[in-house]
Amino acid sequence: MRISDKQLDLVNRQIERLRASNNFYGKRLKEAGITGVSSAEDFLSLPFSQKQDLRDAYPLGLAAVPEEKVVRIRSSSGTTGTPVIVPYTAKDVDDWAEQFKRCYEFAGVTNRDRIQITPGYGLWTAGIGFQAWVERLGATAIPMGPSNTEKQLQFMVDLQSTVICAISSYALLLAEQVEKRGLRDKIALKHGVIGSERWGAKIRQRIMDGLGIDCYDIYGLTEVYGPGIGISCKHNCGMHIWDDYVYVEIVNPATGAPVPDGEWGEICLTTLVKEGAPLIRFRTHDLTRIIPGECPCGSRYPRIDTIQGRSDDMFKTHGVNVFPRQIEEVLALYPQLSSEYQIRLSHLEGCDTMRIYVETDGTQDWADLSEEVAHEVRNRIGFTPMVKIVELGVLPRSEKKTKRVIDERYD
Repeated sequence: MRISDKQLDLVNRQIERLRASNNFYGKRLKEAGITGVSSAEDFLSLPFSQKQDLRDAYPLGLAAVPEEKVVRIRSSSGTTGTPVIVPYTAKDVDDWAEQFKRCYEFAGVTNRDRIQITPGYGLWTAGIGFQAWVERLGATAIPMGPSNTEKQLQFMVDLQSTVICAISSYALLLAEQVEKRGLRDKIALKHGVIGSERWGAKIRQRIMDGLGIDCYDIYGLTEVYGPGIGISCKHNCGMHIWDDYVYVEIVNPATGAPVPDGEWGEICLTTLVKEGAPLIRFRTHDLTRIIPGECPCGSRYPRIDTIQGRSDDMFKTHGVNVFPRQIEEVLALYPQLSSEYQIRLSHLEGCDTMRIYVETDGTQDWADLSEEVAHEVRNRIGFTPMVKIVELGVLPRSEKKTKRVIDERYD
């Protein structure tokens, strides 16, 4: 997707702001002698930025405005290293709310809805992002946050919530609990705005069936506003990205070279109007593709496909690079298997082992099915794992992101 002249003008304003601020990226631009770009080719010569750059800038090295213009601080979780601190100006907060407004409109939300918000609050961007536009819209926000599933279910029933906002793992947990407790006819949910994790067609269908909703896949990340920079429409054929706020490139994860529309690669984002902490060519590690052509909904906003994983999700075993999505693709071939699985890596007697646990609600001979799945995995990745099929509900459920790969080799 070639950058437009209008977007190039906005990038030049960001370059000017960054150089003036002398923040980490402004210094990088000065060192490279870059004062602006005049073409798409020039844009591709701009240096990338990455998560480690943002960590190295801790605490406030991302700021591109004077402190008196900063009205809010957001942060990544910091679970895998130094947290990233992201400052926002008043305009950034308003712009983020406007993007969320579009998301809710695409999801069919109106001022007559009651929106139960289950993602986390605090420094993380999720909960407050989902709430940002609800009140401006005139809808009713129910800011539950994560956990306390008993109260979540109680409020769904008692307050007759019509929209649920959640990460896919927690939406699945809620759907299973609704089914288990026979609450399906007692709730009034219509729509689900789901994001934060990769989730396949099976999980989507189980959530939709369990809660009686249609689902919309929302996209975003803490470093770039937060959730809400894009969402799927009712046709469920990709997520529309608000390209007046962010420019999306898809690049080869290994080389950083742009790939043609329609080919898979890594999302690289440039914020076009963000003031507090502008980012240029930020490598997200999320894997997807630009979907060419027009969407049936008629929206002009470009689309990216469902996130297929992360370039840094890869693990190596038996000398082979393996991505979790490769395992998911195999499991999706078997209708009798559920969407819930877990990969465990161990090192026994001088050799790596990979065990795959997957749930089923089927009744056929599990030993035969395990052997069939193991054989198909070998065809895809080159070695045979141990596959154990377990009953539905045996694998742990999470109120946060579900951990799919557990590496015990170095414990």
